[in-house]
Amino acid sequence: MHRNGIHHVTTIAGPARRNLDFHTRVLGLRLVKKTVNFDDPTTYHFYFGDGEGRPGTILTFFPWDNVAPGRLGIGETQETVFRVPEGSIGYWTHRFLEKGVAHDSPVKRFGETVLPFRDPDGMRLALAAVPGIGDEPAWDNGEIPAEHAVRGFHSVSLLLEKAAPTGAILTDVFGFTELAREGTVTRYKAEGTDVGGILDLREAGGFLPGRPGAGTVHHVAFRAADDAAQAAMVERLAQNHGIRTTEQKDRDYFRSVYFREPGGVLFEIATDEPGFAVDEPAGSLGQALKLPRFLERSRPEIEAVLPEVA
Repeated sequence: MHRNGIHHVTTIAGPARRNLDFHTRVLGLRLVKKTVNFDDPTTYHFYFGDGEGRPGTILTFFPWDNVAPGRLGIGETQETVFRVPEGSIGYWTHRFLEKGVAHDSPVKRFGETVLPFRDPDGMRLALAAVPGIGDEPAWDNGEIPAEHAVRGFHSVSLLLEKAAPTGAILTDVFGFTELAREGTVTRYKAEGTDVGGILDLREAGGFLPGRPGAGTVHHVAFRAADDAAQAAMVERLAQNHGIRTTEQKDRDYFRSVYFREPGGVLFEIATDEPGFAVDEPAGSLGQALKLPRFLERSRPEIEAVLPEVA
């Protein structure tokens, strides 16, 4: 089956406990996996999403206590946007005021009401009010009413020198089509994909390049149904765009390849298989620290250096 759209977005954060508290308790996402950075097992890798941990709902973080702040710039993800029901912006505005969350006034984008806000590390996030999604399943964290809860990703926006080369990758490789233009922003939509189905490309020639650090996005991952679909995308990238990916890497919950798209943003292609319930029951996702097999022998040493989190 052909599947399009965003699989997950991975970002860099500051202190782990603060990151966990904000995204589960304030924003109401479910912690669907607590593991470590496979390349740096001294730090956590948190995966937040909906109740089932479905592709298109997953925001992940590498939290480092002493990481320096990043800088938004060219070749970087500008904003990650979640979907909420159409009548929920008022609720979320009041909640952000109550919780002291930095936010802007609601704005209109492509005819939709959007509430921009920032997490404790300054990462740019937003909520988009989408009609007709009130009956979709929603994770209830016990504090946020289900009728106002987040329903996965709406979109991701990229800040680029030129939009067209990146747009060519989206349309030719990932199954997006150009939907609309508004000012310097071109919107692309993955056909038949409501959750995580939109990419906005903002042209901003002359800006400084982005600088990685706390509050910035490390990479954006796109969905591939399985290994065969991923391999077809890899072949298309090479044949039609002269872009080579990394070798496939097993991330336990999906299998991934990586490449830099023409605008400089790090893209990943991640399989939907096998999913987050492969190593713990769906009902207890995120409760235990999960390690890849090659690190399991080092569990005592890893647990000794990881910071305490609730």
